[in-house]
Amino acid sequence: MEKAAERQRVLLQHLSPTSSQTNDTASLSASICAAGQSGAYQRTAAFGDDIVIVAACRTAICKAKRGGFKDTPVDDLLAAVLKAVIERTNLDPSEIGDIVVGTVLAPGSVRAIECRMAAIYAGIPDTVPVRTVNRQCSSGLQAVADIAASIKAGYYDIGIGAGVECMTIDSMALSEHVAKNPRLQVFTQARDCLLPMGMTSENVAERYGVTRREQDQAAVESHRRAAAAIAAGKFKEEIIPVSTKIVDPKTGEEKPVIISVDEGVRPNTNLNDLAKLKPAFRKDGSTTAGNASQVSDGSGAVLLMKRSLAIKKGLPVLGVFRSFAAVGVDPAVMGIGPAVAIPAAVKSAGLELNDIDLFEINEAFASQYVYCIKKLGLDPEKVNVNGGALALGHPLGATGARSVSTLLNEMKRRGKDCRFGIISMCIGSGMGAAAVLERGDSVDELRNARAA
Repeated sequence: MEKAAERQRVLLQHLSPTSSQTNDTASLSASICAAGQSGAYQRTAAFGDDIVIVAACRTAICKAKRGGFKDTPVDDLLAAVLKAVIERTNLDPSEIGDIVVGTVLAPGSVRAIECRMAAIYAGIPDTVPVRTVNRQCSSGLQAVADIAASIKAGYYDIGIGAGVECMTIDSMALSEHVAKNPRLQVFTQARDCLLPMGMTSENVAERYGVTRREQDQAAVESHRRAAAAIAAGKFKEEIIPVSTKIVDPKTGEEKPVIISVDEGVRPNTNLNDLAKLKPAFRKDGSTTAGNASQVSDGSGAVLLMKRSLAIKKGLPVLGVFRSFAAVGVDPAVMGIGPAVAIPAAVKSAGLELNDIDLFEINEAFASQYVYCIKKLGLDPEKVNVNGGALALGHPLGATGARSVSTLLNEMKRRGKDCRFGIISMCIGSGMGAAAVLERGDSVDELRNARAA
């Protein structure tokens, strides 16, 4: 502890505008940090302006309509993670400049009010504003990116990016009026925005030659890895236990429960059983209930601030938010989004793809997940090492925030051999998003974490 405190004291001296310009600070200012093998950006004493993550957590992910959160109000689900990131950092909640919550299915005004209620439940004063953001399946990541950008712009010093979805309550069905515009008959891509997500999965499989067996194998591996992660206790640090209730639908009896384990993982998933499942969206298709993500309930939250402020507060830096990219793709094959967004985010961070040590790519459907790995030429051993949405589930608005917790905790476990990670997902109506994160302690020493 004394060594860490001393290091923070020295760093504060470097960050202070009144610090004397000693030879040491001069050498720090000239320090070059090779980003992986690319050496693409410099690290100077101004690294105090880095936007860093000091806390990240999530709830367990539960099966929609029949799982542990089926009777839990969405505001309670969100309040649990908001409260947790504050308690983990002992932060004065009045210092929070804004809370942005990614959420998809609920009517905007209703969910915005629920999110405001959740903040109050979490002990956050009424002086702290809250808003929602909806970029479909990337909404949770977009919320984190919005907070990072606002802190960088100087709008405020501290913010929370969060995500929540309750697919038990909110339907994925589109309103009938959306499909009534006659211009849809002229604009094919606009019409394709209305395709069921499962049909876009079939399009990806057909257009890019992803076989049924490849999809089923991806599902088997996702469940295997997720089951191994749970057995090893890897998710315990990121999951916040939630005290709630389950109501018996027949008797109305309420049973108190504590939910702390992801529900969707099936350790015994195998190719033979998956092969027996019928296609879910097209009679001759390859997308099934077994190789598509599960509909789920869950939430997550990420607390961000400038590195200089984190140091002053004595908070650990879990990760650095390096870049974010959102891109557009053909709506008919929306699942290819990560294959386009990942290179864009990597370039924005001043890196190369081979600098990335770990990938969290949302497994909306096995078809698009397999395609993205093959298209980018990724090592499967670096992607979703603890399973993904095929096993864990995909609470739409929460997935991005959930992935931040999962990625940073795994990077922390791997230490100096794991410096950069990426989170990415496809987005309904034809988009993709990705963000590059850097392990927090890898840059504290102002030198390349990799062996020269």
